[in-house]
Amino acid sequence: MTEFVPRSAVITGGASGIGLTLAKRLAAQGLQVMIADLPGDTLDAAGRIAGVAARACDVSDLEQVEALADAAFIEFGTVDLVFNNAGQGGVRGPLWEVDPDKARAHFDVNFWGIWNGCRAFAPRLIAQDTPSAIYNTGSENSFFCAVQQTAAYIAAKHAVLGMTESLRGDLPPHVHAGLIIPGWVFTPLGPEQFMKFGMEVDRYVDIILPQILARRRFVVSHGYNEVRIAERMDELAESYVKYALPAEDDAIHDVQLVMEQLRASKPK
Repeated sequence: MTEFVPRSAVITGGASGIGLTLAKRLAAQGLQVMIADLPGDTLDAAGRIAGVAARACDVSDLEQVEALADAAFIEFGTVDLVFNNAGQGGVRGPLWEVDPDKARAHFDVNFWGIWNGCRAFAPRLIAQDTPSAIYNTGSENSFFCAVQQTAAYIAAKHAVLGMTESLRGDLPPHVHAGLIIPGWVFTPLGPEQFMKFGMEVDRYVDIILPQILARRRFVVSHGYNEVRIAERMDELAESYVKYALPAEDDAIHDVQLVMEQLRASKPK
C-alpha cells in the first residue's frame, strides 16, 4: 500500500465533539471537509469554519445519507475519508424497564445510521478506484460494558464492531474499513457534569489522527481499556480451556478452514 494522503473527508455527527474537532484538524491540514449533522444553530456555526462545508442530514434516513454522498462527490470529485461518527447517548435503566420503542429509535441512529453511511459510500469508494477509508465510530463499549444500565447503547456499539469487521471482508484492498474506539472523552454525548471527567477532545484527536492516516484497523486511545477487555477475554479463555474441544480436534468444524478446503478442491 502506498502512502495514504487524503484530500477530502466526510464526517457525520460533525457539528460537535469528536466529529467537529476532526473536521477542524483536517481542514487545517488542507483537506476539503464536509460535515453532516441535524439542522440547527450548532450545524450552522460549524459550517462557518474555514474549509468546512455543512449539510443537514439525519443519518437514520438512508435517502438523506445517499443525498449526502451524492453532494460530497459532486463537491469534491473524490472522497478519501468517510467518518460514520454520528451517535447519541442511550436510554438509561435496567433492560426490562427500557421502552422497546426508545431502544429501537436509539438503534436507528447508533447502528443503522452507521450502516446507512457504509451502504451509501462504500460502492462509490469502490468505483473511484483510489485509496480511501471508511471509519465507523464504535466505543470502548464495543468490547465491554463501561456504564451500567445502558443496554441499548452497549448493544449498538457491539453491533457496530461486528458490522465493521464484516465490511472489511467485503471491500477490495483499496478501500479500508476501520473502527474508532473512543474511551471516555469530554463531548456533548452526555451531561457535562459527568462528561467533563473524560479526556479532552483535542488531546483525543491528537492520539487518533495519526492512526487514521496510517489506516489502522482499530483506532485506540485509552490504555485502561485493555484491562477491562482482558476481564472478559480471560474468563472466555478459561471456559474454552475447561469445556471446549481442543482446537486440533475441532478443526473439522471451523468454518474458514472448511471453506478453504472446499475452494481448493473445486475443479478449475
